[in-house]
Amino acid sequence: MAPTVLVTGASKGIGLAVTRILLQKFGANVVSLSRTRSPELVALACDSLLLVDGDVSDEAAVANAVSQAIKTFSTVDALVLNAATLPPLCRIGDETPLHEWKAHFDVNFFSLVAMLKATLPALRKSEHGGRVVFVSSGSAVKGTAGWGPYSASKAAMNSLCRTLGEEEPDIVSIAIRPGMVDTGMQGVLRNSGAASMKAADHQMFVNTHADGKLLTADGPGHVIASLALRAAKGLSGQYVSWDSQECADYRAE
Repeated sequence: MAPTVLVTGASKGIGLAVTRILLQKFGANVVSLSRTRSPELVALACDSLLLVDGDVSDEAAVANAVSQAIKTFSTVDALVLNAATLPPLCRIGDETPLHEWKAHFDVNFFSLVAMLKATLPALRKSEHGGRVVFVSSGSAVKGTAGWGPYSASKAAMNSLCRTLGEEEPDIVSIAIRPGMVDTGMQGVLRNSGAASMKAADHQMFVNTHADGKLLTADGPGHVIASLALRAAKGLSGQYVSWDSQECADYRAE
């Protein structure tokens, strides 16, 4: 039986690339949980793809996605926890209200906990070996002015990954740094980041885009898709970069 992977935030960017690669290269079943259905996602329609509409920060939507996955494909073998938000871009001492920080964490962190709680029973029983791939960020391990909520939420994600690795020894959990990928999030940084970021930091993102140095989603997407299906147990609990030696066996040839 083909493995079933639940992917959050699959309508665009990295999540879309992961979904396409899982379907077309690896022959997996994919359950997509996204707020919207992009034309690119809809174009992937096939018997192996189940599209579920919903916001990851809504516990009921998460429960519904898992229920539909099990009803349709009998199980969930792996998670790709990719859905995330970047705003608010702000500084700790500015006037951004606390509720915006909390809303950010609802999407970027507490949704992870909700999804894990809903899927752990299935992941533990997976015939393929349960796996969870957390799509993290380099910002999790460094400080960038203006990125307080995002950096803190990704650091919390990495910590959750480590904890899951300790608590669930039969499930492989790994947090992955995807690098600087040409996604909508990069556009938000270039267009809205100057007000809260340091000038040099903001200019670096502008220059990287202008110089054509942003990655396409396919490279990191292939690593993430591969890890979701066959990540080695020795990687469990780790935070690694998509282009690291640890991920060499998971990159496209």
